Amino acid sequence: MTLITDTASLEALTERLSKAAYITVDTEFMRDSSYYSKLCLVQVADSEGAFAIDTLSEDLDLGSFYDLMFNPDVLKVFHACRQDMEIFFHATGKLPAPIFDTQVAAMVCGFGESAGYETLVKQIAGKSLDKTARFTDWARRPLSDRQLDYALGDVTHLRVVYDRLSSQLVSSKREAWVLEEMETLTSPATYRLEPQDAWKRIKFRSGTPRFVARLQALAQWREEQAQSRDIPRNRVAKDDILLEVSAHPPSSPEALDHVRGLSKGFHASATGKDLWKALQNAQALPDSALPVLPKKSRVPQKTPPIADLLKVLLKSRCDELGVAPKLVANSADIEELARQDDPKIKALTGWRYDVYGRDALALKNGELALTADGSLIEIVEIEKD
Repeated sequence: MTLITDTASLEALTERLSKAAYITVDTEFMRDSSYYSKLCLVQVADSEGAFAIDTLSEDLDLGSFYDLMFNPDVLKVFHACRQDMEIFFHATGKLPAPIFDTQVAAMVCGFGESAGYETLVKQIAGKSLDKTARFTDWARRPLSDRQLDYALGDVTHLRVVYDRLSSQLVSSKREAWVLEEMETLTSPATYRLEPQDAWKRIKFRSGTPRFVARLQALAQWREEQAQSRDIPRNRVAKDDILLEVSAHPPSSPEALDHVRGLSKGFHASATGKDLWKALQNAQALPDSALPVLPKKSRVPQKTPPIADLLKVLLKSRCDELGVAPKLVANSADIEELARQDDPKIKALTGWRYDVYGRDALALKNGELALTADGSLIEIVEIEKD
């Protein structure tokens, strides 16, 4: 076990790792009191050793580590890497590549939906992990041996998991399936946090276009405040405050102080002034510029009966091929497929089309039928005159 705390040691390590065909990577971070995740520790391993990089060390420059992450000749292996990738993206504006996510690979290889790391380690490496340090304070120094042992376990066993899954992908000729999924995980659009879209995460029943315009403006104000100050968005203002101000806009800046959840004198603060400005901008929008939301049907649409058959087909095909159904199509995809002639869903593209989409369309068009033989579902091709 090696703990890296200075730049010279890190540069020596990254020089060594840059010659590896692949490395395993994991991170430990904290996000309790910040908008962006605070990177506290990075764990890396090659075929011969595992190392922990103390990212909070004052004597450490992470430049050589990030160079390694962007090195096109070294494959970076993660498990459930979305949060790790988000951290690197917001720290550097770039994303590690190439990458391999063992959670995605496990879904392709028949280990179920969203297989956890602990489960894979037990099933593939035959090891049991001690997860008691999972919720430890990674920002506190010094780190204990117990913390480091726990952290390094997330990259040492990952080598065995990767070797098994990559071999299985080769033998089943499914490498391209995983590569297609990696395109989403290495796209900057996956990790961008656009303030103008922040209102979409707030739940509200209904409202006039003017109400929605105010809510959009206030949600954007809050997101920009949270990002610029690096604090959780709820520390700026909770959802119910934004909804209250949007539904019942105060008549003056001073009236903001009477909104439940806002402090006395809030209106005079820089934050309060920015909120008032955002609110006034929304109020000043002409009717033609107000958002138009799709009308909700008063009568809920009934799910077409074909959807049930499409679900049975999905499970049957995925069971046959050993692929997690969730990776091929979700419930929303099947609903769209049942209702529309040409839905824009992933299940009708790429490898998913070969696994499921082609048969799903044939079933809809009456070219396939499903029959039961005891507990087994058989797919029968229908001959038409």
